[in-house]
Amino acid sequence: MSVYDIGRVCVKTTGREAGKYCVVVDIIDKNYVIIDGLNVRRRRTNYKHLEPISETIDIKKGASHDKIEEAIKKAKLEKKLKETVSIPIK
Repeated sequence: MSVYDIGRVCVKTTGREAGKYCVVVDIIDKNYVIIDGLNVRRRRTNYKHLEPISETIDIKKGASHDKIEEAIKKAKLEKKLKETVSIPIK
């Protein structure tokens, strides 16, 4: 059991998508996961570039983008996942 389980909603902390919400779709290994979201393209990313939040959605491993959108709507998180969070500079 990990903080970064499949379906965990996270915030990207680095890169061009910094501050945007995403969902963990698959776990590659101890350093990388695959993420996807409403404003985030499906891609491999390092655990260190994500900040998990308390919300989760119910999806299966490797779910398609359409299935992820359905699960987000079902969990009533659509408005939140379209937002952008301001990330403090370290």
